[in-house]
Amino acid sequence: MKKPPTVLCIDDDDLITKALKRILSSLSYNVTIANTFSSAITTIKSNSFDLILTDLNLPDGDGMNILRQAKEIAPTTEVIVISAHGSLARAIEATKAGAYYFLEKPVDPEQLEILISKALERRMLVTESENLRKKLGQKGEFYSIIGSSPAMQEVFETIQLVAGTDANVLIIGESGTGKELIANAIHYNSLRAKKNFIKVNCTALPKDLFESELFGHVKGAFTGAMEGKQGLISAADGGSLLLDEIGEMPIELQPKLLRILENRTFRQVGSNKELPADFRLISSTNRDLNQCVEQNLMRQDLLYRINTITIKVPPLRQRLEEIPLLSETFIKKFNEKYQKNILEITSNAYEKMFSYFWPGNVRELHNVLERAVLLCQSQKIHSQDLYLERALESPNNLMPTNLITSNESQAKITPTTSFDSQNLDFTTLTLEEIERRAILAVLEKTNWNKVAAAKSLGIYRARLYSLMKKHGITDESGVEEFEE
Repeated sequence: MKKPPTVLCIDDDDLITKALKRILSSLSYNVTIANTFSSAITTIKSNSFDLILTDLNLPDGDGMNILRQAKEIAPTTEVIVISAHGSLARAIEATKAGAYYFLEKPVDPEQLEILISKALERRMLVTESENLRKKLGQKGEFYSIIGSSPAMQEVFETIQLVAGTDANVLIIGESGTGKELIANAIHYNSLRAKKNFIKVNCTALPKDLFESELFGHVKGAFTGAMEGKQGLISAADGGSLLLDEIGEMPIELQPKLLRILENRTFRQVGSNKELPADFRLISSTNRDLNQCVEQNLMRQDLLYRINTITIKVPPLRQRLEEIPLLSETFIKKFNEKYQKNILEITSNAYEKMFSYFWPGNVRELHNVLERAVLLCQSQKIHSQDLYLERALESPNNLMPTNLITSNESQAKITPTTSFDSQNLDFTTLTLEEIERRAILAVLEKTNWNKVAAAKSLGIYRARLYSLMKKHGITDESGVEEFEE
């Protein structure tokens, strides 16, 4: 059962705190009262609150200091400041310190209810965003999946939404995009995480053994069956079953899988006994399954059953802006593995990687960099250290969408995957500076509207604030944000 929101009301007037408690309790909120500055600070330090309502003038302190300390202790806690001596200057000071709203006395109960509801809603959204940011980490890693692009953030969000359910999931993506890592994230973030996660490569099982391996068999079921064998479905009992490259599953076995998904029972080969099938199905493929249906390689009804939730993993060529992040992560790993000390990748090497098509996707990048680290004879990886076998086949000049020109006054983000690399001076800009200029460009383009800027960048607003703080970017618009 979901816990009710917790609210701390701070005011030295008993009539006001009683009125606030009556209003908030009627809304099923968990209310705590403090009448002094010192008791309020003690309460905030020892308890967690979703929302704080505080008066400015207290007998032993200033409500503005409560606001500042509350934000230091719990940055995501929302604070509404209430005062009988309101002024524009105080309101601006409060919002700069992190207040959600500055409300003047006397308080209108209906207005207060609306403000509290909106503040708690924002608290929930910011908390969710912060939790996701922590899982992504500073390097954009989510359950070992590396990716910071908007497309990959969407994948991460979908994983979070569906992992806790038992819905069948179909993961679609080219070879090397990390479909198995996504399957891992779904299982190990689910209620079945403590049970087995059984993985079946449908391309690796011989056709004549597929049924026996999947369903198991009883003794004497066929020639050579000297004893019974538990199948992979039984092994996945209580856990999850991954059917990797499900498009390769023999068509004659597909009705049996469909029956299991519908009835949640199955029979071993050579047996008439129904056994329970308690598993969560995750499927993956690099094929167009609708095309497989047209070619009579997959049953339409099975496709409907396995793709309750579909996760499409973008190929690396559609998220080239992640190459620096991926490269940094891989090189760190290979430095540790091979006792090397590669410190950086040169601009020419990056240009070569950005202009390559990457038919093998992230797996190919991983292998290319591993080879480069092993053979590199200096602390820098140069373009000649990168062996890209099919570089001549790549389309012309694919570039990451998040890179911008080195001329700050002309900086902009293009909405397409095409980019003019001649305007980017790789030799003078670090990746940190590129990121900083990209954020500045979007903020200027949106007139410093954080909501619009975050949406344009494909990130949460909480993440935008974090990046602004990281790069020392201050709001130059002069506009104060009182509410969403």
